[in-house]
Amino acid sequence: MSIDSELTHTAFNNREYMFKHIPYNKEVAFFQSIQSGDFRAVKKLFTPLCSTAGYGKLSENPLRNLKYHLVVSVAFITRYCIEGGLEEETAYNMSDIYIRRVDTCSDEESVHSLHEEIVREFTRAMKNNSRHRLYSKPITKCIDYIYNNLHSRITLDSLAEEAGLSESYLSKLFHSEVGVTVVQYIMNKKIDAAKNLLIFSEYSAVEIANYLCFSSESYFISVFRRYTGLTPKRFRELYYRNKFSKSE
Repeated sequence: MSIDSELTHTAFNNREYMFKHIPYNKEVAFFQSIQSGDFRAVKKLFTPLCSTAGYGKLSENPLRNLKYHLVVSVAFITRYCIEGGLEEETAYNMSDIYIRRVDTCSDEESVHSLHEEIVREFTRAMKNNSRHRLYSKPITKCIDYIYNNLHSRITLDSLAEEAGLSESYLSKLFHSEVGVTVVQYIMNKKIDAAKNLLIFSEYSAVEIANYLCFSSESYFISVFRRYTGLTPKRFRELYYRNKFSKSE
């Protein structure tokens, strides 16, 4: 059957059974509510992934149909969040994680539950996102460069080259838009990454220090204590087991 014939057939069936897709403007409003981190609007606009809510049939298998719709939804949410200022790698990593989870769902209830979690967590990420307001293109380039190179030594010179600006102008522009110096921002992001590694991995302090390109373990411990008030060892003692015990 040609696409034209299939379009005609599908349109006829939809009219026959009085089926209508979700209006485009409502879909856009929903994705924009996630993009803006607006939980109240998200709750108001949220619709479950079922045909009665205006989602079309992508498969004759009901479970597979839900999975397909959820994957499509994740793709749209991811791109709206990136446009809203979420770091690209964060957004894409969240997308990859959740699509893998979609693949493991064994019943419709688990798909619906995962759908709610995805919407909630992307909305939370946008609400907490330090880039919630869009920065200028040069600063956005710098922030993405920093995120992608936390495991390397990041210099003002390399950032200036990435942004296409002089070092002095970039320093002023970065501080003006972000509210902290380039060095402070880089260190904040490295410490955030270190905290995640201490909570979610078993890497030692020296391994984390090496991975994040600190000059030595002692320097890493000193900086970590300055930013968090705790040594890496004490931080892990407080949060590592607690984090996993809550998920068990």
